[in-house]
Amino acid sequence: MDNIIQTIAIWAIPVLFAITLHEVAHGWVAKLLGDTTAQMLGRLTVNPLKHIDPVGTVLVPVGLLIFSAMTPGPPFVFGWAKPVPVNSRNLSRPQRDMAIVAAAGPMANLIMALFWALMIKLGFSLMGSFDWVAVPLVYMGIAGIAINILLMVLNLLPVPPLDGGRVVSGFLPPRMAATYDRIEPFGLFIVLGLLATGMLGAIIGPFYGFFVELIESLFGLPFHKLR
Repeated sequence: MDNIIQTIAIWAIPVLFAITLHEVAHGWVAKLLGDTTAQMLGRLTVNPLKHIDPVGTVLVPVGLLIFSAMTPGPPFVFGWAKPVPVNSRNLSRPQRDMAIVAAAGPMANLIMALFWALMIKLGFSLMGSFDWVAVPLVYMGIAGIAINILLMVLNLLPVPPLDGGRVVSGFLPPRMAATYDRIEPFGLFIVLGLLATGMLGAIIGPFYGFFVELIESLFGLPFHKLR
């Protein structure tokens, strides 16, 4: 039980903000491109309460954390928030702009991963003087990098309705894009199928490892606990 509580305490803040700021990024970029729908609905805020999905933001991540705490190996966590509404009719170039809006979420996760790398560096600098702050900060930083890189590479899969699918659709000729978008109702089943067969890990694993190693190298992190 202590291990479960510690795992949830370490992962709660990184997971919550990785999921919610991903959605805020979509709405913020949509606003820059002419659509203020998210702003009018009060969704351009870092307040997690505005973005929480009871299942995707709470039940699924907590359930995975509890399961991970009871099994060997590093935790595997993912989740989702309520999608930020975007009205493509308010965009000057809807097809292209929707691709840019879609790409904003994964890019926000990359930025957050870099932020958590800085928090790890700060934690190491405090070791020996303020261990009560340093140790949680390092472990939260590890969790922050892991969840954000995972969400980034997962969402960049070219499968509608994932962000990667919307990016691909945005750069296809209109007729091909319309055909490609018809995959969207089956997108979740495709991802679940890949997960069940082990192919999902084989596809995103190398990309996950690449970005984690890149961040470790850029920031000189003296450990390899993220893979």
